[in-house]
Amino acid sequence: MTRKVFRSGNSLAVTLPPDAMARLGIREGSEVAVEEDAEHGGILITPASVELAPGVSPEFARQVAEFVERYRPALEELAKR
Repeated sequence: MTRKVFRSGNSLAVTLPPDAMARLGIREGSEVAVEEDAEHGGILITPASVELAPGVSPEFARQVAEFVERYRPALEELAKR
């Protein structure tokens, strides 16, 4: 896919297509890792890995992420109060 580089303040930026973001679980505010791929002459953007706190299982983290995604609108409204 081809994307256009544009200026955003003092930085250069590239938009990400919504379908790719959905497949990777990336949304506004998500942290991503940006790495230069010198071997292929490109840039690699991947979802940033999150280190789990001691005692938190990957299954529990997945369940919490699903809960937050499912109830995001309600949680955002509660956060405003």
